[in-house]
Amino acid sequence: MKIKVITKSAEETMLLAEKFGQSIIKPCVISLEGDLSAGKTTFAKGFAKGIGIDDVVTSPTFTILNEYESGRINLYHFDMYRLGGLDEAFALGFEEYFNKDNLKGIVLVEWASNVEGLLPDKHYKIIFLKISDEKRQIIISCETTKQT
Repeated sequence: MKIKVITKSAEETMLLAEKFGQSIIKPCVISLEGDLSAGKTTFAKGFAKGIGIDDVVTSPTFTILNEYESGRINLYHFDMYRLGGLDEAFALGFEEYFNKDNLKGIVLVEWASNVEGLLPDKHYKIIFLKISDEKRQIIISCETTKQT
């Protein structure tokens, strides 16, 4: 499955994310990839609204992880941009959030490519391509990787 959507504003990106959030029915991992200012955190805000979170959603750039437990399903919002790599993620104990057998909510990961070894073999991947100041191409796919 691969879906490509063009949004023409931050509001459209948030609305797309909100609808996607409304469609999620069980715990999963979602990776968000794109350049700085491509719309990843904007998407996270709309997604949180879609799963019923009324809290103010902010980028976890400096804290690495923000947890939201007020929705119909918990949201664990990571930003791995400043993380030194997979070893640092393991040292911080983040692997428990990505264990598909114990997943208790939605794990939303900005800059997931910095910690690919944490991602479960099945997850959603969302890529943000900046077309102009406001316009984005957003590609949503369900990824399956074989880990040995």
